Amino acid sequence: MADAVINIEPSFEEAPKKINGVKYFFKVFLGRKIVIVGMVIILFNLIAAIFAPWLAPYEPNAIDLNNDLAVPSAQHWLGTDTLGRDYLSRMIYGARTSMIIGISAVVIAAAIGITLGLIAGYFKGLVSNIIMRIVDGFMAFPMIMLMLLISAALGQGILNLVVALGIGMMASYARLVYGQVVSAKENDYVLAARLIGCNSTRIMLRHILPNCMAPLIVMMTMALGGAILAEAGLSFLGMGINPPTATWGGMVSLGYKYVLIAPILSLIPGITIMLLVFGFNMVGDGLRDVLDPRLRGTL
Repeated sequence: MADAVINIEPSFEEAPKKINGVKYFFKVFLGRKIVIVGMVIILFNLIAAIFAPWLAPYEPNAIDLNNDLAVPSAQHWLGTDTLGRDYLSRMIYGARTSMIIGISAVVIAAAIGITLGLIAGYFKGLVSNIIMRIVDGFMAFPMIMLMLLISAALGQGILNLVVALGIGMMASYARLVYGQVVSAKENDYVLAARLIGCNSTRIMLRHILPNCMAPLIVMMTMALGGAILAEAGLSFLGMGINPPTATWGGMVSLGYKYVLIAPILSLIPGITIMLLVFGFNMVGDGLRDVLDPRLRGTL
């Protein structure tokens, strides 16, 4: 019987195409329409905050007692408040106040929390125990109560409010960074950095911290909405910014007293706060999908 001739031809499988990082980011990040909606809401409020002097039809603190509690009209699109001030103008300037306070508070909270978390996670022992017990003490208080205590101690004003919000939120960042550092410092690249003589500061800032940034970026994005909401709550309770500065929380506080006469005074700033917090949460959720594919979901 003749031997069968078997032709074996080498097969070459195509190597998987390298995914462009920028294209991947936009594909995943913009792959959910709800994230785009959140970005539009944030962009709209950023434009209002940056260009408030040009967008506002009136000076926000201009009083006209002869035109108080006016209904929406061609002259005043959202009507006026109890002092006759144009409500649309105050809403636009309120966006600037909320954005400045929200971003500043998150930056302060992240700076303090990341520093404490890095030190506690890298240096074990007494230093770590002292820092983390202090952080646990902060986390034991409800956040709004802690912010109220700090605000009452510091007094009213934008700077004091930003400091109160930053200190009140820093514990979450410290706890997150602590867990990330404890895990990351056991990796081989940290050991290699020690072997070549890198000092502790360089290892923490150049090798460990960059590998902790993904969850931090997501947390900071979502915390922006929480900071704005907390500012509105403190202003509503009278512990926020001194009048006559336009703040959405202060406007809700003033408007709820006249909810039966002029419901728009409390509804408009309340809905705006809700939408902006929703926008930041959706964008943070989109960033989570990009930076942690295991959590990728659909809506």
